[in-house]
Amino acid sequence: MSHTPHDPYAAPRIPGAERTSAPRLLAVSDLHIGMADNRPITESLRPTHEDDWLIVAGDVGELTDDIAWALRLLAGRFAKVIWTPGNHELWTAREDPVQLRGEARYQYLVRLCRDLGVSTPEDPWPVWRGPGGPVAVAPLFLLYDYTFRVPGTTTKEESLARAHEAGVVCTDEYLLHPDPHPTRDAWCRARVAATRERLLAHDPAVPLVLVNHFPLVREPTDVLWHPEFAQWCGTVLTAAWHRRFSTAAVVYGHLHIPRTTWYDGVRFEEVSIGYPREWRRRGHPKGLLRQILPEPGRQGARTTTGAESVTGTGARQAQEAGT
Repeated sequence: MSHTPHDPYAAPRIPGAERTSAPRLLAVSDLHIGMADNRPITESLRPTHEDDWLIVAGDVGELTDDIAWALRLLAGRFAKVIWTPGNHELWTAREDPVQLRGEARYQYLVRLCRDLGVSTPEDPWPVWRGPGGPVAVAPLFLLYDYTFRVPGTTTKEESLARAHEAGVVCTDEYLLHPDPHPTRDAWCRARVAATRERLLAHDPAVPLVLVNHFPLVREPTDVLWHPEFAQWCGTVLTAAWHRRFSTAAVVYGHLHIPRTTWYDGVRFEEVSIGYPREWRRRGHPKGLLRQILPEPGRQGARTTTGAESVTGTGARQAQEAGT
């Protein structure tokens, strides 16, 4: 186990957080610890079994010091932490002392994680052998390519123009640099191609938990209050991956709409905490940490497509994710 026997960052036990008799594979995303009210939430996250694993599906924060603080904290508590970047980690903010851009910034974060014992998309995929396993937990770094276009548009340029007209423009356009790739969508396509080869080489006898900051299919973005924002939420190139590869579950964040959906019989978990203005309104309907394995009990039969209901607040706030 990678966690230390004495936790210098230990927060008080959460009332009602009972110890479990077996380990769990848990997940969270969009901690956004740059917001003061989110930091205590991160400080409260703790395992209920000494062998619990934690997936962190991006958007820990924007500043490298904050990212390091949070991942160090969590790596000291959980037996294994698995991270993939969101768009916010890749921002080059003026106030960050680390002014690396694009690929260089991503590789800096990979090295930081490795120093902390945190698994990244560049490392061998760890195999969860606890209840519900064995499964390989595959953190993917794929970005987006503007193919979740605004309805009625046919090109990236037309879709972006519609977003600018509506005043719905992701901050990535100003702070997420693709260097040395010419564009963010070119970086996305390169990541998708390399990741596809790695998935094809994976032993299909060992199912996968696919982890990506952005949803692998477009359907979760259908509830966005502003459909213009969807183009910063993924790529059509991954739409069939949950069917093509042996997939036990898909974990993502970014939308700030925590819920469980099913596509083609595969469970998709959106595991974000989100911004204080969001979680104050809706609370944490799925809890702070989502159990991925063993699969929580469900009522009713599995359907080929479908979703749990989404509150109006969640849908209204969704377009703000990543801005």
